[in-house]
Amino acid sequence: MIDPAGCLRLADRRSEHVACAGGGYVLSAGELFLRRDGEADEVIEASNQSTGYCPEPESWPAVAAALDRLGVVHPGRFTTAVTFRRCERCAQRNLVKDGWFVCGVCGADLPAAWNFE
Repeated sequence: MIDPAGCLRLADRRSEHVACAGGGYVLSAGELFLRRDGEADEVIEASNQSTGYCPEPESWPAVAAALDRLGVVHPGRFTTAVTFRRCERCAQRNLVKDGWFVCGVCGADLPAAWNFE
């Protein structure tokens, strides 16, 4: 995850982003898959998949800036970008797939705009 100061914080894949962030605000969160080639690190896959924070794909620039400061080569975008919406009827977190903004739990329409605070 990227903390409010723009620093990359890493945790084991089996941990939670919210725990890594100490429950605080983040600029982005998701998963990174890294490869070390000699002395250089490279991100080979990156996603914004974090059901704890549900960041928008547009949070990529914060990730890129943190990686750039560390000199880590990256793909320049999320290789897997996920769109999240909270259902306003049942409050469930949803992954929007194929542009279908419908709650998978109660069937209500999901808002077009990001709605997690």
